[in-house]
Amino acid sequence: QVQLVESGGGLGQAGGSLRLSCAASGSTFHNYHMGWFRQAPGEERDVVATISWIDSNTYYVDSVKGRFTISRDNAKNTVYLQMNNLKPEDTAVYYCAGKIDRTQLRALMWAHEFDYWGQGTQVTVSS
Repeated sequence: QVQLVESGGGLGQAGGSLRLSCAASGSTFHNYHMGWFRQAPGEERDVVATISWIDSNTYYVDSVKGRFTISRDNAKNTVYLQMNNLKPEDTAVYYCAGKIDRTQLRALMWAHEFDYWGQGTQVTVSS
């Protein structure tokens, strides 16, 4: 079992940047698919970006393509979400998620595919 702790959220301005980090416990981080999801008030939790356990294959929701970048540092047990050109509609609680599945080489796409979740970090983008 892995524990995930997000950091880096806060207040950003439209057009600005923020970087989220998610630190994972344990020694098997390199076996985990990782992902970032977000949930705005009154809405469902939706995928933002995911990265596979091998080859760092990535998936992005269309609304963040070209603006957000997911990356991982297995030596530091950390996954990042670099968010550039922020928009007010990016305002949400952002969650880090993890899943062990070495049979799957593609980046996962759905919340139900992930087993472990962080507590979330608030991102608020002002216009």
